[in-house]
Amino acid sequence: MPERQRWGSKLGVILAVAGSAVGLGNFLRFPVQAAQHGGGAFMIPYFISLVLLGIPLMWIEWAIGRYGGLFGHGTAPSVFQTLWQRNRFIKYFGVIGIFGPLVIFIYYTYIESWLLGYAVFAATGRYAAATTPSEMQTFLRGYQGLEQNHYFQGIGWAYGFFLITFAANLWIVSRGIAKGIEWLTRWALPLLFACAVILAARVLMLGAPDPARPDWHALNGLGFLWNPDFSVLSDATVWLAAAGQVFFTLSVGIGVILTYASYLKREQDVVLSGLTSVATNELAEVILGGSIVIPAAVAFFGPTQIGEIARSGAFNLGFVTMPLMFQRVAFGPWFTVLWFGLLFLAGLTSSISLLQPAIAFMEDEFHLSRRRAIAIMGTVAFLATHAAIFGLGRGVLDEMDFWGGTFALVLFGTIEVILFTWVFGMDRAWEELHRGAELDIPPVFRVIMKYVTPAFLLVILGAWLWQQGLPVILLAGAPPDRLPAILATRLGLTVLFGLLAYLVHKAWRSRKPYEALP
Repeated sequence: MPERQRWGSKLGVILAVAGSAVGLGNFLRFPVQAAQHGGGAFMIPYFISLVLLGIPLMWIEWAIGRYGGLFGHGTAPSVFQTLWQRNRFIKYFGVIGIFGPLVIFIYYTYIESWLLGYAVFAATGRYAAATTPSEMQTFLRGYQGLEQNHYFQGIGWAYGFFLITFAANLWIVSRGIAKGIEWLTRWALPLLFACAVILAARVLMLGAPDPARPDWHALNGLGFLWNPDFSVLSDATVWLAAAGQVFFTLSVGIGVILTYASYLKREQDVVLSGLTSVATNELAEVILGGSIVIPAAVAFFGPTQIGEIARSGAFNLGFVTMPLMFQRVAFGPWFTVLWFGLLFLAGLTSSISLLQPAIAFMEDEFHLSRRRAIAIMGTVAFLATHAAIFGLGRGVLDEMDFWGGTFALVLFGTIEVILFTWVFGMDRAWEELHRGAELDIPPVFRVIMKYVTPAFLLVILGAWLWQQGLPVILLAGAPPDRLPAILATRLGLTVLFGLLAYLVHKAWRSRKPYEALP
């Protein structure tokens, strides 16, 4: 059996984990969530969730991933079994750590390809004639294949950019951990930050574009984000939204960090490295992401319109509102290229991480070559992506996003934190976290990890099951015309989960009992 791959450097793994976390959520989802939930008030539960939920889960995933990697395993089913060797069934709960990222990858790459297409369109001036929100929405719908109009007569352009984007993901992952994933993040992440700094500086220099409305000032957008309205803090929805954003932005509860950490050596630090990746992500999201979209929207549409713009959704904000705003400034097309280039790089560094758990599973458990593992999982993902492409507007993407990108994250996070701190044991967990650590974790986090974090997650799951679980499962209120596509999507997701569970079972039948650490 070939020797397991390793990261080329300590900086490389930090950038790779940060690259997985820094994605579309930093620059699109975060501003939307903040604007929808009270601006500055949203930041209070956000930072509380970061401390009580995000950072503990980040450290836990780094630690259990490194621990599992010592046995030659880099995915949740086998890593969970290493933590609870006497339980024959815990490995099947770990299937969520392969299923979730694979489902997200299936639709994420298609959305990612839109960004590449729009960057090209901005550079060539293809949508220059779309100067109103309705025209820009018409352009977007035509590009997505939802309608035929004077901009597009079919889905050909979108499909072409999808093929390029999908091939780029497979090519990067095929090069391996150090020469592929680490290589990309080493140049893509600095370039991404450079684009974000330029865009943030340009937006904050907008001032008040309309002299008749001096209060429509870009700097007032920062005030909207940071001045809290404490009255909304009594709304549980705000707290749930903040916790969800922390999950989404840090890529915790997916299984990706666990897989990335499995390529660490036994004595490599996880405490400072994990904290550094969190800090990098927060810099991208709160400082840079919060300095582009909201200040620009306030400058051109006013503070009273922020809520309405946010309610229109992240897609509308990214593909309609932002291009229209850049059309009104000097050298606007090039700033738009930077905007979509920034989002594309953020999407690419995230999407390659989403495919890695499935690839690692095939490599580790079936001893396949990387090329063969990519051929199998790449084919599955490619075929499944067509459900998102041709099911757009029929609820398919929403179903994939909820079950793979929301529910699976919270459920997986709950399982892994309980498994690590209660089953594996807090004393052993604390020792494992500090093995080779360059920084001591404050003792208060022993209490947070063992009691607060799992309680927080159980409350989120319980609140969802109590308030929304049954209606969501029974499709209460779903439009009748979308029901066939939604039901077909759920069937497909069930089949995919069952297939992965079968592969886990098959891989385990010939396995010898675990022995002492190598």
